[in-house]
Amino acid sequence: MTKFDEATQAIRVDATTYDVCLDPGYAIGGPLNGGYLMAAVLRAVVDASPYEHPVSTAAQFLRAPRPGPARVRLEQLKAGRTAAMTRATLVQDDVSYIETLVTTATLGDGPSEWIGEPAVAMPAVEECLPLPSPKDESNMTFNAQIETRFDPPTIGWFTGMPTGRPESRAYFRMAEPQDPDPYVLAMAVDALPPVVFSAGARGWAPTVELTWHLRGLPVPGWLKVVGHGRLIRDGWFDEDVEIWDSAGNLVAQSRQLARLGRG
Repeated sequence: MTKFDEATQAIRVDATTYDVCLDPGYAIGGPLNGGYLMAAVLRAVVDASPYEHPVSTAAQFLRAPRPGPARVRLEQLKAGRTAAMTRATLVQDDVSYIETLVTTATLGDGPSEWIGEPAVAMPAVEECLPLPSPKDESNMTFNAQIETRFDPPTIGWFTGMPTGRPESRAYFRMAEPQDPDPYVLAMAVDALPPVVFSAGARGWAPTVELTWHLRGLPVPGWLKVVGHGRLIRDGWFDEDVEIWDSAGNLVAQSRQLARLGRG
């Protein structure tokens, strides 16, 4: 079992309750990464489901949970011949922190029947750059869990040269040897800096709602994560993300609505 598997482990208490222990190693500026939290919730949902994969997840982030013990409470809404729908709530001290609606199914490994535009072209991994380490790494523990290599223009904001467009593009993998799976994808859709940084914004940009879809089972290797925004207005912004595996397969899609950070 890898460190990530342990950090997202869900232990069954009964048919509708799972214990989790939220790991402080996945913090970004204090709060825990939203994708990491989704992965922990999805471990419980899939374990209780007759199906193997979380194909659609809609998460409302009500408040930021602290590291430590928590519970996932499940309510099965429907179980059919091809899919099951579950409401899952992450709870600490009887307070709800994340509400999710999750559809599970079992995906195959056959080829796509149709696909639209190919992945956005990016330089080779060797030509992409790691994000420089923050001055204070004590509350940025998430950085130690992953490896990222960014398309250089999309981290120009770090040196005061943002592109002026909400965008982010990077190669992604876990820091420890681990092939990507649906739980890694759940984290990867929320792993890059907010796209508004490239538009000139700074500061914490908390996610309010995030929906993501598992579109295929990734093959081993680097993931390509491509994000962009459509509209920044009235203190809100959206962020769309596509994830492509090392064989060029589209394996995940997401959209989130977030508050504009304050530097």
